[in-house]
Amino acid sequence: MKKLVFFLFFSLTVLATPSFGKDVPRIVNFINFVRDIEPRDDDITPQVLFETVKSEAEAIHQYGFRGTWLLQYDALIDSNYQTLMKEEIAHGCEVGGWWEITQPHVEDAGYTWRGRFPWDWHADKGFSVGYTQEERERLVDIYMEKFKEIFGKYPSSIGSWFIDAHTMAYMRDKYGIEGCCICRDQVGTDGYTLWGGYWAGAYYPSKVNAYMPAQTREGQIDLPVFRMLGSDPLYQYSAGVGGAVQSVCTMEPTYEKAQQPEWVEWYLRCQTDDPALGFTYFQAGQENSFTWDAFKNGYDVQLPRIASLQKQGKLRVETLQETARAFKKKYPLTPATACTALSDYTDKQGRTLWFNSRYYRMNILWEGSRMGIRDIHLFNEKAESQYYRGVCTSNQCVYTTLPIVDGCLWSTEDAMASLRFYVQDENGQAKELQGSEPFITQTGKSMSVRWPLVDRQGDILLHLTESRFTVTCTDKTLQWYMQLNVQPQARLPFLTIGGHTLKAEQDGFPYQLTLHRGIFTDLRPQKGQAFRIQPEKGKVEMNIR
Repeated sequence: MKKLVFFLFFSLTVLATPSFGKDVPRIVNFINFVRDIEPRDDDITPQVLFETVKSEAEAIHQYGFRGTWLLQYDALIDSNYQTLMKEEIAHGCEVGGWWEITQPHVEDAGYTWRGRFPWDWHADKGFSVGYTQEERERLVDIYMEKFKEIFGKYPSSIGSWFIDAHTMAYMRDKYGIEGCCICRDQVGTDGYTLWGGYWAGAYYPSKVNAYMPAQTREGQIDLPVFRMLGSDPLYQYSAGVGGAVQSVCTMEPTYEKAQQPEWVEWYLRCQTDDPALGFTYFQAGQENSFTWDAFKNGYDVQLPRIASLQKQGKLRVETLQETARAFKKKYPLTPATACTALSDYTDKQGRTLWFNSRYYRMNILWEGSRMGIRDIHLFNEKAESQYYRGVCTSNQCVYTTLPIVDGCLWSTEDAMASLRFYVQDENGQAKELQGSEPFITQTGKSMSVRWPLVDRQGDILLHLTESRFTVTCTDKTLQWYMQLNVQPQARLPFLTIGGHTLKAEQDGFPYQLTLHRGIFTDLRPQKGQAFRIQPEKGKVEMNIR
């Protein structure tokens, strides 16, 4: 009885408090997605998968948490999961859909299954991109009818490693889906590449590209899409440089880092204490295919620390539906957000700032006394995905945006691509600027950085807003400039570079970056260099919209 009273008080308190208030909310969703079959390992039977979900539920309820359970169709039609999920709903948890396509789902829709196993993780078999628009709609209808038959209503949340815009819009318009979650940024992991998107938090996708943030109400699907898995803001990005398959450095409790108390405490400190804009968001939880024995240790490390932070009022545990509703209530368009890491758990002395808006994303990295912009990707709602009308015919899936700087794909371990800061010495030679600890602050709806220079009387000042990025130096006599260095064999998208404009093309889609102040110089004839930006009247100002 005491547990029930505590649970009701906890639930009413959480539900009564709005997520997106005046302060910067720090939010976590426990999202566990559920399969009923695991063909990759004979020892992982349906019973093992079911017991894993029960153990996950017991673990989160021990701390009073309410999770989001996303059911693959094969789990949805299993009576054991139906009973368990109704119990979870009674606990205040959310039950939604996990959008990987399985044999019973396809056959119940009246189609022929093409997979190697009843669940096949290849992109052209196990995901919506492998089906025509008509087939996608039919698969949605079958799932929704079955879900409502079991639970009495349609789901509010849908998750998938990746999903197409047509399916998203159909779910939103016909069935009222309120929130969606997709995979973090990654290169090649499991055959899936999602690269250059809104790094963390949530965005409204383009009507023709589920991975591309939209810029207008008319061009967006009115469905917030959240990035899953809780990526390490310092080192996940550069894992697998040059296009190699990335390793995993996230909060997924199966993996090494997420079972280390020191790393988990560092990650949570970044999420709750370091400067941020808008809100910070990450996902905890795990798919049941990994089994309880593999990720119990991660839960044992993470859950009490998350509970402690929630008790202190520094972190909010919500369901995906609650977070999505609050997001949509506050933001009619994709907001500008930022997250930071002002400490490092290695000896590299890393610091980083991730900035996202509906127009672009940017990442600034400090390593000891060096500073560089290692990522700039532009967003354009008119860039139609190959999967919007077309059907994926490969076991690989690729979603990208529009790169200006790519510190992963244009790099090698020995030649990391970055837009760095230089000065000419008295002999006319380029010398990289060195600085001390950066000062990062939230200023209204923007982020400001002051980087004190070493051995010079001045600071580099950076200012990031929704649609502009500016750089100045307080030492007006310093002849500084910015230069993009890349590995010599990098395949760059640039067509022309010069004056105030850089023009480029990605997958046949033309785009450009314009300098309101500053001059581009094309350096591509020199191996390992792309372009230089010379300030005008002491300022570089990018107009990014």
